[in-house]
Amino acid sequence: MKALMTRLWRSEEGQDLAEYALLIALIALVVIAAVTALGTQIQTVFNNIANALNP
Repeated sequence: MKALMTRLWRSEEGQDLAEYALLIALIALVVIAAVTALGTQIQTVFNNIANALNP
């Protein structure tokens, strides 16, 4: 049992997977925030265009 715990403690494969998962989650949050901000600005532009075309 002690040998198994030592091997698991020294194994870095799980750590790499966790780091990649955290990195992907961070990138996803940044993309979502950017799309949300851009979506609001684009909606405002289209609303301004629509209001200018409709008297």
